[in-house]
Amino acid sequence: MSRKIPVSDLTDHLGYWLRLVSNNVSTTFARRLEAEEVTVAEWVVLRVLFDVDELVPSKLATRMSMTRGAISKLSDRLLAKQLIERNDGLRDGRTHALKLSGKGRAIVPRLAKLADANDRWFFGVLSSEEQSVLRQTLEKIVKRHGLNETPVD
Repeated sequence: MSRKIPVSDLTDHLGYWLRLVSNNVSTTFARRLEAEEVTVAEWVVLRVLFDVDELVPSKLATRMSMTRGAISKLSDRLLAKQLIERNDGLRDGRTHALKLSGKGRAIVPRLAKLADANDRWFFGVLSSEEQSVLRQTLEKIVKRHGLNETPVD
């Protein structure tokens, strides 16, 4: 008779529970953004640009821990949607900066309300104290492992 090697169950792992919650939080938020014709990655770019006058793509890429190619694709989509503008008048003409258009600046607060509502929907089941402990715990893990990439998907 062969012995079964004990194997932990999927639900024994904290990563399972984190992924289950994270996937659902992200998917629900993505659906809310679809109604505004914006993706999660586009929302993150818009939110970053909301706090600055303008930003060169390389600095945007650094802030978001993304490649310049990914930022280029995102900015092309946002330019087509008229949510950002490109300022080509920097230095020698080879560098440009990105900034929110009037339409982009107007949509960010509305999208932020969707993000806030999404958080309330998922985490409102926790008390303020529990939310604080959860945030501190996650921030501790982030710091310990040097995680710095902005989640965009």
